Amino acid sequence: MLHWSIRSLELPLRFTWKISRNASDAKTNLIVRVADDAAAGWGEAAPNVRYGESPGLLLAQFEQLQPALARVSSLPDLTALLDATAPAHALRFALESAYVHWLARQRGQAVPALLGVPAPLPAVSTAFTLPIMEPGQVAAFIEQHGLARFPILKVKVNQELGLDLLREVARRLPGRPVLIDGNEAWTEADALLRFCEQVQALPGLNAQLLEQPLPAAHAADYRYLRPRSPWPLIADESVTDAADFEDIARQFHVLNMKLMKAGGYLNGIRLLNQARAHGLRTMIGCMVETSLGIWSALQLSGLCEICDLDGLLIIRDEPFGLVQEEQGRLLAQAAVPELG
Repeated sequence: MLHWSIRSLELPLRFTWKISRNASDAKTNLIVRVADDAAAGWGEAAPNVRYGESPGLLLAQFEQLQPALARVSSLPDLTALLDATAPAHALRFALESAYVHWLARQRGQAVPALLGVPAPLPAVSTAFTLPIMEPGQVAAFIEQHGLARFPILKVKVNQELGLDLLREVARRLPGRPVLIDGNEAWTEADALLRFCEQVQALPGLNAQLLEQPLPAAHAADYRYLRPRSPWPLIADESVTDAADFEDIARQFHVLNMKLMKAGGYLNGIRLLNQARAHGLRTMIGCMVETSLGIWSALQLSGLCEICDLDGLLIIRDEPFGLVQEEQGRLLAQAAVPELG
């Protein structure tokens, strides 16, 4: 019989993490463990308020699931249980990844091999994200955090400060590739296009991608925007654990798949495969996560063209050390995580 447990993990951040809809100085993630007498596996949940998730909700759902989890005897068993009970996506990922990691350790197998996907590269380049801040703080932030070493920068923007933030980034790092992330900050497509025209006129700015600038519910606006946007559009909040990819392909050019939204490795792989089948480029992203969550995401990075996996770099004292960053590249330990 397997034994399941869960614990909270308080994570103070290195700086205020501000996006268009909220700001925080700390996160509370959850760590799930599953074990028998021979092996153990761990998974991480990063609750996201955008999807109605909270640490308290996930803990309550885990308590309800625990008796049934003890009877799970295979990955299809676990999938059937999670399909029937529909826990929060982040908790579902923590449960499934913990089980997959336990299974991989038990079999002496690498996680990508167990899942039937390509192995990750030894070093994976990642974007680094600048949160929303006062434009006068940008220069010091870039210097303090050594952002010149990253091959691409993601800049969080809102309607009020977006243009000034991008101007400051271009002044400090001219020509550096930039991904602009709106987190649903705009409500009207033509207003967004006017913003894009202003951004295009900024000297030194090398904008390359535009991520989820309008609310996910504005599908018609995205269909209008797609042929007019100066940069490829990335779907983030518009795709969680399911999507009509025929329609998504009429709205966007790129899918940003996050395992915490997808609810597991298996569904994440399915989403990436469907995206590619519909002509979308693929990207893997993250929430604010420890190196356990980022190590997990890296296991699917071989399926993705773009990696935005800097969540562990936002945490002040990352607790596990499963992934290291060197010159904007992530190096994951080869062994399946064992947290003790």
